[in-house]
Amino acid sequence: MPTLERQGKVFLLDLGSDENRWTPTWMESFGEHLDRIESSPGARALVTLASGKYWSTGLDLAWLEANPKETRPIGRLFLELLARMLTLPVPCVAAIQGHAVGAGAMLAIAHDFRVMSSERGRLWFPEVDLHLSFTDGVSALIQAKLSPPAAHRSMLTGHRWSAVEAHAAGIVDAVATSDQVTTTALDLATSLAAKDGGTLGAIKRRMYANEHSALLDDAAAVARGDSVGDWTDV
Repeated sequence: MPTLERQGKVFLLDLGSDENRWTPTWMESFGEHLDRIESSPGARALVTLASGKYWSTGLDLAWLEANPKETRPIGRLFLELLARMLTLPVPCVAAIQGHAVGAGAMLAIAHDFRVMSSERGRLWFPEVDLHLSFTDGVSALIQAKLSPPAAHRSMLTGHRWSAVEAHAAGIVDAVATSDQVTTTALDLATSLAAKDGGTLGAIKRRMYANEHSALLDDAAAVARGDSVGDWTDV
């Protein structure tokens, strides 16, 4: 389960030390931590980190296979979480020390900034190899955050980006050694913590208005039972 602590002006949201796969309980816990961050007064910023081989491998497909009736509820939660992260009214930095895969990679790019380990870990969207198409909202998110060539390569080939490649393609903002990823992310977040949350949130909501709306539209469609890609086939 994700855990939260505060270091000065920066909240450290720790995804865990295993594959950090998403279940409804995991996402609800993540959302509760975001509630605490948003409700905290004064200057603040967020660093999302993990430890071990993985940052996050996204949705827990084994859990979904064992709980097929939960496909739509978890799909709705997942899409709503991405929409929330995209416009969260605090500076958000992902400290990617290991693999960020699928929904994990989507969560990483929903942050404002990304720092990635130069020594281990890859970031990729494997949907094309899992026979899953992207929803309209997720497609919009990826294309908003990645350059057209990087989005094209990511979505159509499932390319696994190393930190050096990702930095060159503008997917991540900084590269650091494994033992410096969190420190580098913390320094960046601290430098941004004084930004006014109301102003920052308004900027994000306008900057990503279409992507935010598309993600929430997808979530509503999933809740109604409408088709939004391959959710009914997971």
